[in-house]
Order: sequence, then structure tokens, then C-alpha cells
Amino acid sequence: MTDFWLSCGHHLLDRDEGRGLLLTDDFLKVYLARPELTPPPEACVVEHTLHAALLNDPRRPVSAADTAAIADPEARENWQVMLAFRDRLIRHRTIEAAYADLVRRGVGNTPPLFVNQLVHVILRNLLDGSDDPFMARAAELFFREQRMTLHEGSLLAADEEVISGLGEQPLTPLVSMMGLPAAAQIEVLNEDSAQTYWERSDRFDTAIDLTAGRGGLAALGRVIEAWIGHLLSVATEVEPLVALQDADFTWYVGLDAHGTRIGDALWRGEEIDEATRAQVVGLFRLTFRDASVVDDKIRGEPVFLILAMTPDKVLRMKPQNLIIGLPIRQREVVA
Repeated sequence: MTDFWLSCGHHLLDRDEGRGLLLTDDFLKVYLARPELTPPPEACVVEHTLHAALLNDPRRPVSAADTAAIADPEARENWQVMLAFRDRLIRHRTIEAAYADLVRRGVGNTPPLFVNQLVHVILRNLLDGSDDPFMARAAELFFREQRMTLHEGSLLAADEEVISGLGEQPLTPLVSMMGLPAAAQIEVLNEDSAQTYWERSDRFDTAIDLTAGRGGLAALGRVIEAWIGHLLSVATEVEPLVALQDADFTWYVGLDAHGTRIGDALWRGEEIDEATRAQVVGLFRLTFRDASVVDDKIRGEPVFLILAMTPDKVLRMKPQNLIIGLPIRQREVVA
């Protein structure tokens, strides 16, 4: 199969027998190449020395005194944040374990960019060998914001960064409705165009149809199953539902902040107005294949997953909620 998502750096990592990702020096050096950490010519000697030393040995211990001596306060903070993140990666045997520890303890000052990169590379790992472009495109929701658009009865998701970075001058109907320039080549993934996904995967310039009852949400459900299975070693079945009326909320997990708020309101028995219902992008019923892993309080009951967009139609999925929010006895990460 053609490689995809080269930008996540998965080719710089090793893998263990359990398919967990093993940290390498080459992967750590990518962070040192970021503009926030590359010292400008006018940077102090301490910062230049630290950067050079870590390029030579990216696992080199760095003390608080080392970073405190950096003259520029903004650079000092950047180094402190990156080194705390680096040390977390080094402490854990796999990238997956480091990610799970991060989200369970709270991301704190960890930049969202770093968290999303871990999600990106973990998904690339668990989708390795997949020949399903719809799953790969649906997986982008886990680590990239989406702009939602209702067009001719279809609910479409396109990459927010790609859209916001482009100008005017529309050409095709899809380009027009999303405000893209004529030069933008964005299209909705369908059976005819699906195989073109692999060659353009790092451009993030395809849209996916997330209309209830269609294949996009089913593909997202398969990604959720794979994510839970890989990170928590728990087998599940995730079925997309058509309407909120299909759910009896014994336990629910919001897949984003707005999904959580909607779930909270439904659990309290509150009425949901039409504007709020329109924010729901996906509703899923999750069942566990092995009931023994489930907390006794809800054993035998399904878990509902709610994915919702903001009032201004932006979708910001929080996959960490699937790690910390499920009512399971064990939360063992692939190691």
C-alpha cells in the first residue's frame, strides 16, 4: 500500500512486538528543528550551547538551572515546555503509553500541537496496512480541526486550517461554499476518488461526508474501535445512530467540549432545542465485546458517544476523552 501521513514522522520511530511505537533520537531531533527552538544569531551563548548539545544527544539530561540561564524569557519558556514534554516521552516505553499518561494527568502547559502530533503518529501506526481511505480521512478528525458545511442535504467536513489559509475566487460548487480559491483542489471523498487520498494525504485537502446514515460516520466508528483497541486493549463495537431519540443515556462520552455539554443536558433530562440538535455531528452506540471489563454500575448497558460542532460550525474532536471517559475496569495501554 502507498505510504501516507509522512508528515507525522512515523518513519522515524521503531516498533516493538506489540506494535507500540518506540522513541528514537531522530524523532526527538525533529522538535529541535522547530523555529521556536532554533536559536537566532542574537540568542545567548547558553541557548546556542544547549541546542547544539541536544542535537548531539537529544536525551541529554537538562537541569532547571540550565534553562533558567537562558536570557530571552520567551525562549526560556519554550525550552522548559519542550523539555518537560521530551522527558515524558523518554520516561515511557512507548509513545502510546506516554500519550495516555499525558491525558490522564492533564495536558497542562503541553502545546496542543504536541498532543495532536502524538495522536497523528499513533493513528498512523494503528492504521498501518489499512487499505481503507475513508478510515484514514475520518481519522483526521482526531487531530485536525474541521469546518462543517451543510450542502444540498449533506453534512461535509473539510480541514479548517486548509480553508482558513486560502483566499477567495471560487470555482467549483464545493470550493464556492467553503470559501476556497480557484487554485484549491479540494473534493469530497467518494468511491470514485477514494484511492487518490493516499497520494494527497499530507495536504489534508479532501472533505468527508458525515451525514447521518452514510459511510463517513461508519468509518469514524471503525477508527474509534481501533483507537480504543490499540490504546486500551479493549475490544468494542461502535455503531453510528441516526438520531438522539435512539439513545438512553446511562453512560455517555462527549467526543468534544460541545458533545460533552449536550450529553450533560440529556443526562439531566433537559430538553434540547433544535439549534443544539443541529450541532450534533455524530451519535454512536458503543458496546463492549467482553462485559467483564466494564464497571459493574453499567454492565450490560451501551455507552453513547456524542460528537458535536460549535455554533460557528467548527469541529474540534478530543480523542483523549475515549481514554479517560469509558467505564472500564482496566485502562492498560499498549506497551
